[in-house]
Amino acid sequence: MKAVFVVNPAARGGRALSRWKAFRKTLTFPFRELMTKGPGHAKAIARGFAAGGEKEKVLLIAFGGDGTVHEILAGAAGADHVIVGSVSAGSGNDFGRGYRSFRTAEEIVAYLGGRTAPPSLDLGMVNFGDGFIFVNSSGIGFDAEISRGTGRSAFKPLLNRTGLGKLVYALYTVRALCAFRTFSLEVTADGKQMDYHDVWFATVSNQPYFGGGMKISPESDPADGLIELTVVSRLSRVKLLLVFGSVFFGAHTVFREVDSRKGRQFSLKADREVPLHTDGEDAGDTQPGRPVVFSVRPGAWRLAGQQRTGRSGI
Repeated sequence: MKAVFVVNPAARGGRALSRWKAFRKTLTFPFRELMTKGPGHAKAIARGFAAGGEKEKVLLIAFGGDGTVHEILAGAAGADHVIVGSVSAGSGNDFGRGYRSFRTAEEIVAYLGGRTAPPSLDLGMVNFGDGFIFVNSSGIGFDAEISRGTGRSAFKPLLNRTGLGKLVYALYTVRALCAFRTFSLEVTADGKQMDYHDVWFATVSNQPYFGGGMKISPESDPADGLIELTVVSRLSRVKLLLVFGSVFFGAHTVFREVDSRKGRQFSLKADREVPLHTDGEDAGDTQPGRPVVFSVRPGAWRLAGQQRTGRSGI
């Protein structure tokens, strides 16, 4: 098995590059280094390996944040000979909370020399625009508004370089809290229709974490062939802050304004334009009355190691 590092030098405001230079000095095995040059490049790299005619097993290691892993999975999904690993070097790193990531070169050496078969895990699908995938979560509303704001913030790269990247998320949470308008939502699941009013956000999860460590979906298992929907509605702005605080501990599910359910497919139809995100990346705006369908593709990708959560987690 050959090892290929896909390095995003821009991750964490550019701090990932200096970390990579230090990490590279510890590598004692043959490897290939590929630097991404902008959005979409990691996906193109992964797609190239997935389409390789020789079908030699390859370990693609994302050296960056959630966005880098997201792109690699979008390009490698369905290719059994491509195994995806990661070294967390971004600002959010929710992937590393739900799935086993490499911390040292020695861990990679041990994996390359082992005989454990990589597990096949689920991938979330969104039939929006040209189609999107998610490995962590996707959703519409308040959380997507925050993701959009932080992603476009001119201050985020600077704060990431100083280790204060999470401050941007807090600032945009307060901003969105003041400006965001709730919406009505029609959800269809397993032939059953449910209506929600004064909705803040609806998140569909493949693993428990989103938003830089919030345990939004405590029961999510990326190996069970299901996805989980969480809808937060009918609560004041002050109570929303309380709910958001409790999400870090997975305690928000006790609130009656939080509805959670499992399924293989969810159709979400909002009554107005609302932002959509996939793995924290801005995916555009939904259209009023036009459903967005979230589904699961079981066993679509292979992980180097084991997931941290779920029935086969460690």
